Amino acid sequence: MNSKALLAALAIIIAVIGYLSAFIVNETEQVVVTRFDKVSRTVQTPGLKFKVPIIEKAVVYPKNLQEWDGDRDQIPTSEKTYIWVDTFARWKITDPVKFFRTVKFTNAATQRLNEIIDPAIRNFITSFRLIEAVRNSNRALDTFETDFEDTKRDQPSTYFVTTGRQKISEGILEQAKPKMEQFGIALVDVKIKRINYVEEVRKSVYDRMIAERKQIAEKFRSEGQGEARKINGEKERDLKQITSEAYRKAQEIKGKADAEATKLFAEAFNLDPEFYSFTKTLQIYRESLDKNSKLILSTDSEFLRYFKGYTDKPR
Repeated sequence: MNSKALLAALAIIIAVIGYLSAFIVNETEQVVVTRFDKVSRTVQTPGLKFKVPIIEKAVVYPKNLQEWDGDRDQIPTSEKTYIWVDTFARWKITDPVKFFRTVKFTNAATQRLNEIIDPAIRNFITSFRLIEAVRNSNRALDTFETDFEDTKRDQPSTYFVTTGRQKISEGILEQAKPKMEQFGIALVDVKIKRINYVEEVRKSVYDRMIAERKQIAEKFRSEGQGEARKINGEKERDLKQITSEAYRKAQEIKGKADAEATKLFAEAFNLDPEFYSFTKTLQIYRESLDKNSKLILSTDSEFLRYFKGYTDKPR
């Protein structure tokens, strides 16, 4: 019984020692084995590994890319325009021994990155104009901006890009990368994620944009009014031309009709002058005399000659 208990205790001790001495390294990990807080060796290959229990410790670090998301900073450009700059970076541990001796913990690496990347970002942003940090080239924007060319011509230097956002990001990376090597960190990439105006500058920019759009709208209105006047003028000209042409044709037709009527009257007069004179006189009586008409004429007036000898007696 005592031998069985001894064997059981021995098996437990061996299991505990095996558990404390063995560790597994994944493909995305690298391990620094320390002995009394001093580096003993490094393990870069994945698999089952062993260490001296209690005496040695395995400090695991990631081998793949890590994220760094910087704090949003308010930075002035070379034009003294204050903007909010939001950046991010990718980094990895390339020398775990250096990292262990200088940084030790991955959480503490963020502070090191802040101390090196943030000043590099501020240095480059303050050295360039705002347009340089926003755009990469002078490629025409794919926007539906009509008649906006005049505004661009008014300020050609403001909209012309000489360096561009991509080169600024590369400059930040080149400046910060050598400083990270002392910590066993390789800075892989730095990018500007977002740029925005501060509230005071944003309001002035919006006001300027509104003024530019109002200027374009006023130009459209003035051009439209000019075109409307042109169309109305052409319409009035065409109406007068049509009216004058119609009047001319009407006068021609009327003249021909009057000539034909005069010809007919002349022919009728030549056939029976007395009858023609009688009918025309009656027509004049009907058109000029009514119950309210009053005339004072002599008895030998030719105008009333057909009333002479007229009696109202029935036959």
